[in-house]
Amino acid sequence: MVGGVPHQQVSQDPRSLRPTATQAVVISRPLIQVRRVTPTGGAGKQYPMAPGKSAIGTEKREFRVIPDHAGRGRELVDVSKGKDKEKAGGRTKRGAAGEGGPSKQEISDLVWGRVTIPIRGKKKKPTKKGAKTQITQMAEEKKVIKIQEGISVSDLGQRMGVRTNELIKKLMGLGKMATANQIIDAETTELIATDYGWRVEKAGFEVEDFLPEVEERAEDQRNRPPVVTVMGHVDHGKTSLLDAIRAANVAAGEAGGITQHIGAYSVKTSRGDITFLDTPGHEAFTSMRARGANVTDIVVLVVAADDGVMPQTIESIKQAKAAEVPIVVAINKMDVPGANPDRVKKDLANYELTPEEWGGETIMVPVSAKQKMGIDLLLENIALQAEVLELTSNPSRPAVGAIIEAKLEKGRGPVATVLVQEGTLKVGDAVVTGTHFGRVRAMNNSRGESVKEVLPGYSAELIGLSGVPTAGDTLNAVADEKAAKEIASHRAMKGREADLGKANTRETLEQLFAKTKAGGGPKELRLVIKADVQGSAEAVKEAVQKLSTHKVRVEVIHSGVGAMTEGDVMRAAASKGLVVGFNVKPESGTEAAAKAQEVKLETYSIIYELIDGVRKSMEDLLEPIRTERKLGRAEVRNTFNVPKLGTIAGAAVLDGVMKRGAFVRLLRDSKQLFSGKMASLRRFKDDVKEVAQGFECGIGIENYTDLKPGDIIEAYEIEETRPSLS
Repeated sequence: MVGGVPHQQVSQDPRSLRPTATQAVVISRPLIQVRRVTPTGGAGKQYPMAPGKSAIGTEKREFRVIPDHAGRGRELVDVSKGKDKEKAGGRTKRGAAGEGGPSKQEISDLVWGRVTIPIRGKKKKPTKKGAKTQITQMAEEKKVIKIQEGISVSDLGQRMGVRTNELIKKLMGLGKMATANQIIDAETTELIATDYGWRVEKAGFEVEDFLPEVEERAEDQRNRPPVVTVMGHVDHGKTSLLDAIRAANVAAGEAGGITQHIGAYSVKTSRGDITFLDTPGHEAFTSMRARGANVTDIVVLVVAADDGVMPQTIESIKQAKAAEVPIVVAINKMDVPGANPDRVKKDLANYELTPEEWGGETIMVPVSAKQKMGIDLLLENIALQAEVLELTSNPSRPAVGAIIEAKLEKGRGPVATVLVQEGTLKVGDAVVTGTHFGRVRAMNNSRGESVKEVLPGYSAELIGLSGVPTAGDTLNAVADEKAAKEIASHRAMKGREADLGKANTRETLEQLFAKTKAGGGPKELRLVIKADVQGSAEAVKEAVQKLSTHKVRVEVIHSGVGAMTEGDVMRAAASKGLVVGFNVKPESGTEAAAKAQEVKLETYSIIYELIDGVRKSMEDLLEPIRTERKLGRAEVRNTFNVPKLGTIAGAAVLDGVMKRGAFVRLLRDSKQLFSGKMASLRRFKDDVKEVAQGFECGIGIENYTDLKPGDIIEAYEIEETRPSLS
C-alpha cells in the first residue's frame, strides 16, 4: 500500500500508466497519537501509542510530478503548502515516521506506473443510511403500442423493453415460427403485448389524409374532350386509322408494322378536341388494352372487313363491356378486295353488338384508313356519343390522372405519359404516383411542344419523378413534396413487407419429398427483362411467364425500363440466367461484361420474335432425345500393322455404308467385344468419307488393336431430336 492506494502490476508496458505533469498525487497518512519517552542516556524520541488507540485525524499531502528533459516524471513536488514548495523523495531529507513524505520506493512506484494514481476531485456525498433505490413503473395509459398492419418481432421487443429471444419463444408457444425481422400481424401482436400489460392500437396510414380536400360544386364543372381508345385485333389497321385522323404516319415507324406501346394523341376536329389512345393488338399486350379500356370514355373497335372477328377482337369487346364503356365499331379496309361488312356485322351481333340499322344501339361506320374514306363520319359519330355522355370535370381542383406509359430516357430521366382526368396539372406541382414522387419540371404535349399546364381530358409527357412509375397507377397532385414523399414511402414499405412475406414462405417436407421423387422438379429458365417503356416490360413479362410448362418453368428475376446494363449482366450471372432486351440496346461495356460472365444477351424489336426466342431457350434446357441409327456392317478379311496408326482392318462392306467418324461395335462370334469410334477410313491409299456396300476398305478403330479376320464391325450414328415442351 502506498498512501492508502493499492499496488497494481502492469503486464505489458507500465510506462503507459505514468502520471503526467498535470496530475496530482494525494497521499493520506493517519495522524497517530504519540507519547514522548526519554530513555536513560539518550535523546527524547517519539513512539506510537499502544495498539488499540484510535487515530485523532488525517493529514493529506499533495504532490505533482515534475518531468525531466526526456519528458519522464522523475521527482515529486509538494504543493500542499502553497508557496512553500519542497521536493519530496530522494533529494530531500527524510524525517521520522509521521512526517508524511513519500519514500524513494513510493516515488519509483508512482513514476513508473506500478500504482494507481488518484486524481484529486470532489468527494462523493455519503448516502443516507437505509435509503433504497426506487423502481418506477410506466403509467398504464402510456403502455400503448401503435402499429399499422404489422410490426417486426425485434421492433416489438424494443418498444416493450423485452428481449427478442423471449418474444420468439412466446410465438413458438403460439405455434408460430418467426425470426427477429419477420413481420407479425396485429392480432398476434395484441396477444403477445397483453401478456406484458401493453395495449395495441391500430393506427393505419391513410393516404387521403395527405391529399388535398376538394369540395365538389356543380358550378365548377366544365366540359372536357372525350378520351377515345382504339382497340382491336393485330394488323386490323388501328394505328393506320389514327394516322389518317391526325395526318401522321406512325405505323411506318413501328417495328414489324404493329403497335407495341400505348400512344396518347389529342386531335382537333370540327366538333371539338378528341384525345385518342392507341393500344397494341398483339395477344401479349392484354394488360395494356385493359388499361386503355379502364381510363377511356369511348372505345372504337376496329375490325377488318376482309378478316372479320378475331380472338383479340373478342377480348377487346369483353374488356370494354367490363369497363362499361360505349363501343363504336369502325369496319376498316373497305377498299380491299373481298371486303364483306355484312359478315362483320353478323359476327359482332353474336357478341351483343347489334348495328343501328338492324335495330340495335351500336354505331358501325365503314372506313378505309389508306383511302381516308369515312373518317369524317366516324369523328362525327364519336362527337355525338360524347355529347350524350355529357363529359365534365373540375379544372380548378388539384390534378388527378392516370399513368398511360412510362420509360427511362438518357439525359431526361424517368418520363411518364399521363392522362389528366380531374383538375389541372401544372409545372411545379408536387405529385405522387405509386412508390414514386417528385415535382413536375417540364411537360410536352402529344406534338412534342412544351406546355405549362394540362387540362382534364388531355395527355402529356411528364418529367421530374424520382423513378419510372408503373403504367396504370394513379397520379395525384399534393400540397408539397414532403406529403408526396410520405405517401410514396408508405407504399414502398408496404411493398417491401409483402415481398418479405413471400420470401419467408418455406416448402413443406411433403413438397420436398415430392420434388425429389420427381427428379428435382421442372427446369427453370431465369430471365432479366429490359424494355423501352414500362408497359412493354409488363407485357413481355406476362407473355414469357405464360410459356411455362411442367417441364420448363420461366422465372423473371427482374424486369425494368432502359438499356441493358452491367448490373443486369451481374444479376443474370448470379442466377445463371440470360438478359432479354425489347426495343433496347446494351450500354457500352455491357457486352464485354456479358462475355466475361458468360451471360447471353438477346435483343428483339418484335414481340412474337421475342416469344419464339424464349421458347427456343426453354427447349435448349431439356435433354435431347438420342436415337441410334444403323449405318452398315463390314467383315474383317485381314489385318495390317501401319506405323503411327496401329492395327488396320482390311474389311469388305456387307451392307449399308461405312462413314468416317461414326460410332462402331466390334462383334466376334456374335458377342460384342468393344464399342468406340471409327478413327480412320481408307480406300487404297486415299482417305474417304464413306464406303458403300460391295467395296473394300481399311478401317481403324480408336484405342483398339485386337482385330482378327472374321470380326464384324457395325457402324451407327446417334441422332438428337429436340423434345417438346408440352
